[in-house]
Amino acid sequence: MGGVNPLVYKNHLLNILFGDKPYCKLMYNLKVTKMNVKTTLHFYAKSTKANSQGLFPIYVRLTVDGQRFEYSTKKFVDPSKWSSELSKMKGNSEEARSINSLLDFTRNRINEIQFELLKDGLNVTIEEFKNKIQGTKERTRTLIPIFQDHNNKIKALIGKEYASGTLERYETSLKHTKDFLIWKHNLEDIDILKIDHAFITDYEFYLRTVRNCANNTAVKYIKNFNKIIKICLANNWLDKNPFSNYKSKVKEVDRVYLSEEELQEIINKDFGTDRLSLVRDIFLFSCFTGLAYIDVKNLTKSHISIGIDGEKWIFTHRQKTESASKIPILPVTQMIIDKYENHPQALNQNRLLPILSNQKMNAYLKEIAGVCKINKELTFHIARHTFATTVTLTNGVPIESVSKMLGHKNLRTTQHYAKVLDKKVSEDMKMLKEKFSNRLINNELKTTSNK
Repeated sequence: MGGVNPLVYKNHLLNILFGDKPYCKLMYNLKVTKMNVKTTLHFYAKSTKANSQGLFPIYVRLTVDGQRFEYSTKKFVDPSKWSSELSKMKGNSEEARSINSLLDFTRNRINEIQFELLKDGLNVTIEEFKNKIQGTKERTRTLIPIFQDHNNKIKALIGKEYASGTLERYETSLKHTKDFLIWKHNLEDIDILKIDHAFITDYEFYLRTVRNCANNTAVKYIKNFNKIIKICLANNWLDKNPFSNYKSKVKEVDRVYLSEEELQEIINKDFGTDRLSLVRDIFLFSCFTGLAYIDVKNLTKSHISIGIDGEKWIFTHRQKTESASKIPILPVTQMIIDKYENHPQALNQNRLLPILSNQKMNAYLKEIAGVCKINKELTFHIARHTFATTVTLTNGVPIESVSKMLGHKNLRTTQHYAKVLDKKVSEDMKMLKEKFSNRLINNELKTTSNK
């Protein structure tokens, strides 16, 4: 009979042979084993719910794999007229025929629901039955609309809470998710209830193999996807977190920064064009403040104020983390501010500096690296790394102070910069070497003199 429920098939056959006659519907206790699922249906008169006339309500008891669901038919019966053995009303009165027809209808509806679940390849569970019977099943929530809605909200908040780059990253994440669904499941969308641990690990495998993502890139995309899952959890659309047993680890990468010599080369270089000179100056501004591109771009004259020492400071908030950054203005920084104080572009846009787009800045920085013979892929973000290492930590500024100026929420983030300072380690150890060398020399001299 293929995938057809034997009982449903039998009922259809009986109806064809005998029509809608009472004797073709004698089975009210249904026991079916299909795909290792045991379903039992039972009708009974519930004595504990008797009404004021002494009549018992007729209840339906549905059991699926030991999970029970009971509900009232809203029909009442005289207990003396109820057959517990046949689970039906006795006799052939109009009342009996009416009630027994309702029970027949209920039984057939349960059969139809099971048949539908099996046909649709869904799990035969008590919850599925309950939702079908009560008609209270929530609309199916699928992944892609939720993801897209998240991205739409980010788009609406660009310039307020998010940078355009953030939207770009999430749009890329959404595209990778869509491609994965087609690659793995041959689907354009998926019910969020079907997202489990296996889904996550398969997605990670796809990113690492098909998309050929490096470890940290793959972890980043999974992290972006996790944010969507957190939205589902927060809205109670998911009962279980598919990430609960998932672990990923970002591999530490060496941060590129400019040495003191390279920084000096850029400062002293005469580029001969206003275009490269402007880019150089903005880049140096970041090198001596530690501010990221977007934070430099958003600076206005109002962000400069007098600090606790009576000197000029920059008071701002990082757009990325909304963390406060308070940075004393160094002489180099002040020279750059003064240089562009009356620049038309800065005045028209109410900005502290006439900054170009990040794309153009990075393109021109590559040109600057070539002119200065710096064998590094120069980007604007390297300026921030240079501030953390060459400008501050290398010159003895405490890591706690550097962390505050960078706007880091966690000191561990700043410690990544400290790990790469081989020069500082060398200088610190040099003093120790000299100390121990002098001791050894003195001991040797004392030993020699005693002979």
